[in-house]
Amino acid sequence: MTQRVELAAVMDRLAIDALITEYAVTVDDGDWDAYRRLFSPGGRADYRSAGGIEGAADDVATWMTETLRMFSMRQHLIVNRRLEFGTLEQDVGDTARVRADYVNPMAFVTDGADGKERAAKGTPEPDFVCGGRYSFGLLRTHSGWRLREVVVAEKWRRITQHPG
Repeated sequence: MTQRVELAAVMDRLAIDALITEYAVTVDDGDWDAYRRLFSPGGRADYRSAGGIEGAADDVATWMTETLRMFSMRQHLIVNRRLEFGTLEQDVGDTARVRADYVNPMAFVTDGADGKERAAKGTPEPDFVCGGRYSFGLLRTHSGWRLREVVVAEKWRRITQHPG
């Protein structure tokens, strides 16, 4: 490999890593417009293994807007990222696949619309923690790397009951 090719591969890896990090932040912050922009045209997400839905990124973002309001705190930790590059026959352009493990602690809203009373008593402890594996399909577009698909394979979950 030439230095130019090696540098391009490093730059792609950094851009893809930034995209996966941005995915986690947009979900945790509930920034659904930014979430939609992470996807390529026709991009899809599948959260069925975690009790969610599967569909076009726009439809999934609309569903998550409503569903994730029940949590006053969300934090995705996406680790052990494994990246493969390729070009598939049916694709136009470069593709990549990232498989990564996740742990996702969340706190249920227990008072008011946003849990402010609970948060004022201290940092809310997670009531709900789940973990599993993400499979991200990516496509290089004119706007940079974008998500073609996100598939969640939830492997475990724990719900904690806090005293009232």
